[in-house]
Amino acid sequence: MTKRTRTLWGSLAAAAMISLAPMSGAMADGYWQCVPFARLMSGIQIFGDARTWWSQAIGKYETGFVPRAGAVLCFKPTARMNLGHVAFVSQVLTDRVIQVTHANWSIIDGDRGQVEKDVTVVDVSPQGDWSEVKVWYDPIRDLGSTVYPTHGFIYQNAQATTIAAATSKLALAQNAAVSLAKSAANQVAASVRASSPLDMINQAADSTDRIAALIQASQAPDADKTQAAR
Repeated sequence: MTKRTRTLWGSLAAAAMISLAPMSGAMADGYWQCVPFARLMSGIQIFGDARTWWSQAIGKYETGFVPRAGAVLCFKPTARMNLGHVAFVSQVLTDRVIQVTHANWSIIDGDRGQVEKDVTVVDVSPQGDWSEVKVWYDPIRDLGSTVYPTHGFIYQNAQATTIAAATSKLALAQNAAVSLAKSAANQVAASVRASSPLDMINQAADSTDRIAALIQASQAPDADKTQAAR
């Protein structure tokens, strides 16, 4: 086996290890749930289904109906979304428009469990109290048509802010690493579609440097530079 072929199989193994590693119990096989992701991003220490967060927050965290960066927007359960949803508020643009970073909302590249960073949510409630919202849905590259009921916002306390300073970077970096590793694995799969075993080996070997670069990038300190957007 040539050195280039051995390097190829090493890259494949690295991609598999990154893609399949359980991310601190919050993520596995590149699939994020909204609750552990919101907890990592906000530092708010509430556990259980999203539909229980609002009641759990009462008496433990400040809650309200005005958006703040760092808060968690808490969605009520619906027939289509019976477990509810939680989304981290990354930016407040106006009193009726915010951006959120959240997980497991849009279907992206045919998959659920994806992270969307800094996507738009608009308050469409008659009273302007954030009790009804529309949310960016990536497949149509626009706000979705569905109006979702919400409870309001759960705000960070000092402890949550301190926790989030570390865990939010971890969540985004882990998501970026898995995304890049999946891209590397897909490129390997594409490279080995050939008419003969010899062609397969040659084509795979030619792609080694590109794959190795993607794996290296997935482990770099700035791997949290990702951008995404129902």
